Amino acid sequence: MNITDKDRKYILTEHLRNIAHISDEEYQGRVWIRGEGPEVNDFDETVCHFFDDGDPILNNYKIYGITDTQYHLLMKLRASFEAFVNEPKSYFPEDFLNTAEWKNIMVIAKNVLKSFGSLI
Repeated sequence: MNITDKDRKYILTEHLRNIAHISDEEYQGRVWIRGEGPEVNDFDETVCHFFDDGDPILNNYKIYGITDTQYHLLMKLRASFEAFVNEPKSYFPEDFLNTAEWKNIMVIAKNVLKSFGSLI
């Protein structure tokens, strides 16, 4: 299947939007914990989208116009996020949002978003 530049931009933008959710403490409390909208999302859905949408982008990052610097930041986030979700612990955001480990992931996610500037 051939995807257009417009498709690639949309796919990357949606992945970055998911990363924005990972970086945003207010969003997490409002949507993941309290279920207040207008968004409908939860942590499990965020995890699935992060890997399902992100891995194909990382595997072909050059065709998405991602620089080497952006790629390395994305890979750092992916490694940290993967270690976090694979560690046996509670998957409930109310249990982990205030941990140092999660705060670090949010910082890395914010750095990823900064590297992309105004794309999202």
